[in-house]
Amino acid sequence: MHTIKPVMKPKFWEAMIITISIFLLISISIIQFESVPHIPILLSILLLILYGLMKNITYRQLEKGLVEGAGAGMSAIFLFFFIGMLISSWMISGTIPTLIYTGFTLISMTFFFAIVFIVTSLIGLSVGSSLTTVATIGVAFIGMATAMDLSLAITAGAIVSGAFFGDKMSPLSDTTNLSSSIVGVDLFEHIRNMGWTTIPAFALTLILFSVLSPRATVGTAQSVNEFKEGLLATGMIHWYTVIPLLVLVVLTFLKVPALMTLAISSISAIAISFFHQVSTTSAIFNVLFSGYVSTTGIGEIDRLLSRGGMESMMFTVALVLLALSMGGLLFTLGIVQCLLTKVERALKKVSSVIAASALTAIGINILIGEQYLSILLTGQAFKEPYDKVGLAGKNLSRVMEDAGTVVNPLVPWSVCGIFVTGVIGVPTLEYLPFAFFCLLSPVLTVIFGFTGKTLTFN
Repeated sequence: MHTIKPVMKPKFWEAMIITISIFLLISISIIQFESVPHIPILLSILLLILYGLMKNITYRQLEKGLVEGAGAGMSAIFLFFFIGMLISSWMISGTIPTLIYTGFTLISMTFFFAIVFIVTSLIGLSVGSSLTTVATIGVAFIGMATAMDLSLAITAGAIVSGAFFGDKMSPLSDTTNLSSSIVGVDLFEHIRNMGWTTIPAFALTLILFSVLSPRATVGTAQSVNEFKEGLLATGMIHWYTVIPLLVLVVLTFLKVPALMTLAISSISAIAISFFHQVSTTSAIFNVLFSGYVSTTGIGEIDRLLSRGGMESMMFTVALVLLALSMGGLLFTLGIVQCLLTKVERALKKVSSVIAASALTAIGINILIGEQYLSILLTGQAFKEPYDKVGLAGKNLSRVMEDAGTVVNPLVPWSVCGIFVTGVIGVPTLEYLPFAFFCLLSPVLTVIFGFTGKTLTFN
């Protein structure tokens, strides 16, 4: 999307009015009127089209911007479809039910939220993908929290915090590789430098989740045992059902493309499902599209296991297309470029450069909802300002991750925010106050910028 050429150069005050109007329209509609994000984003698109027409931009040019913006998300959309099929195939194979059952056996209720954060962090580091982590082990932890009658908002906050810690620090992560490559920093040097802000954020997050974790009660222990018995009654709890998870991890380490990794893991899960249940080809196709439907007769079990499928991703796909189309119009009308240029000119001191780059990364996440663009545009816009104040490139790549990668799931209309809500069923604004790692990372990076601590100069 960053290659979209503007067809006009708006005045700064016009760009600010349009930007503030869109932000207020979307945020008020979602928070005050509890609207799904689709409608206010569609209204924002109409507002941008009207503005463009008033500036004598032809409708064909505006339409081209819409299409180019939406086209930027096609790779993510195909990935979402395969994740939807992965969830349903892992359900029918028994992989997710077995993970939940094993979790009940190994993980105590004491320090539950802290354990969720640690485990999702380790899985995220291993696979390098926050979305895959949320869609697999995250779904299992939500099921456990449901059975134990624990806060789903705090559980989701722990899942998101751990998943995006892994996404940020894993050498297998595409955002980590993108951030280091944009500024020309060695990948592992970039990861080591992120430790200055990431390790304190991780430690503080772990402490907070430890404090929030509940204590086990007799009633809870009984409900967990009933839930375990219900899972065993499905006939899907077997040692071999973890094979699709092992396939996913191995292929990830072998650097097989994400789409192919998800597809192969799903195929292995479907093959395994025939070991413990009889299915027809048409039934498998229906599960992959519409999702798995549990029919145990136990309400809690059926609600937990009935999910997945390509169809479950349609809400997410529609919103991603709308958000990126809006982004395409913002670029076509020159609004994003105008704001970035104005910000860049006002930078004189080290602290202001770091704060401005962090706010830019956050602002792009809020305005466009796309973490890759947040990283890409921030990196391109602030290379020169960082050089002017003598800051090494790895400072910029760290800020891009601290305020770009981990902020995306906190925006209700962002690609990650939409995906997380769709998969685990917890609204973004509900888990946002508990996604401590994602909230602390940008704060720490700005604080270190003002104190000068952990910064590297040329």
